[in-house]
Amino acid sequence: MGPIDWSAIKEKTAAIRQSGELPVGSLEHGHLFLRLSYLRGYERLLYDMADGDRRLWQSIEMVEAFSLGIVRRYVDLGVAMMRYPEDLGMQRGPMLSPGHFRQHIKPVYERLMAPARAAGCLVHMHSDGDLRDLVDDLVVSGVDALNLQDLVNGIDWIAARLKGRVCIDLDIDRQSITRFGSPEQIDGLIRAEVQKLGSPAGGLMMIYGLYPGVPLENVQALMDALERYATFYS
Repeated sequence: MGPIDWSAIKEKTAAIRQSGELPVGSLEHGHLFLRLSYLRGYERLLYDMADGDRRLWQSIEMVEAFSLGIVRRYVDLGVAMMRYPEDLGMQRGPMLSPGHFRQHIKPVYERLMAPARAAGCLVHMHSDGDLRDLVDDLVVSGVDALNLQDLVNGIDWIAARLKGRVCIDLDIDRQSITRFGSPEQIDGLIRAEVQKLGSPAGGLMMIYGLYPGVPLENVQALMDALERYATFYS
């Protein structure tokens, strides 16, 4: 992470607000758990948590203080939403146990989100991977919008556990159907997701990360489906 040009960010934030749009601030992706893993190594970090190594708390305090300063700067600039991007999940299960998450990570999330919530900012949380064992703790931490992957967590599970509790910012599959499926399968996927997660009251956003190797006809099918089913909720 390089130096932050707060003068440029201040000008950009003011310009966005003057245009009638809502300015958004964000921490760097991987601002807490992943940063700790970068500093210690993933395996050693988990051993530190399991062993209760006091030096881990010193690392957490330093990382938290750095990120908290960024949050406060954005809040002082008057952003409408603050983003907290992280990756906590694997293909199956979380990258750390729920117990270690509650002990070491969740309290820091709550403290990092507190200035934004006190200022009336919306709080947006991102994480790739299987979050099912951590979702309840994330929601009660003060998250307004949660960006999570669709098929890894399961559409029916997301509908049962999150619909109506938070704004679902759905990360559309890029591992199987949109990469290897047919346009018809893609159309069916988007339709099912909007039907199950959408509502006249709102609460559903959708995002897709386009990576090399996706057939152009599948990209077209995805874009068409997003427009076709934008209001196709039950």
